[in-house]
Amino acid sequence: MTKVALLLADGFETIEALTVTDVLRRGGVDVTDVSCTGTLTATSSQRVPVTCDCLLEDYDFSNCDWIVTPGGMPGETNLRANERVCELLEQFMRTRHVASICASPAILAELGLLDGRHATCFPGFDKDFPSGVRPAENGVYVDGNLVTGSGMGWALPFSLEILRQISGDDAVDKVRGGLALPPEGQAR
Repeated sequence: MTKVALLLADGFETIEALTVTDVLRRGGVDVTDVSCTGTLTATSSQRVPVTCDCLLEDYDFSNCDWIVTPGGMPGETNLRANERVCELLEQFMRTRHVASICASPAILAELGLLDGRHATCFPGFDKDFPSGVRPAENGVYVDGNLVTGSGMGWALPFSLEILRQISGDDAVDKVRGGLALPPEGQAR
């Protein structure tokens, strides 16, 4: 079974993080909320405390297939300041899968991991993006082992696209049906 680690630092965007966990679990994916705070509690930028499943230092990333990073401020700054998070993003961009939304794709750009890629982020967080990487339109974009989303308004399509990449269209259709969502196109 595919394993996903959702990395949470204080200041994460609530909707971006919890939507990923909710959609993937509804789709039968093994997703673990991993705290990068040193305690099991991570508090969102909207002051919503979330009790995570485990600590960053205790999670076995050798059996993990995906890392997901939500945006939010100062969540993005806190993730970027964590050396272990940066090491994991570099490793997973080379050998596995990364999904990043809102401000957090800026971390990938700062680490030099977006060269030759197609990726998006929240408007204004693309200052370190290489030329031609960010499309003009906001949305959800897939480039090989990378899924990116523009921001909170794209949290559900972002989460459904991660599920599509892991489990296929049938799993997405099943979850969409359970959410009473109208039919919609796939990511660009």
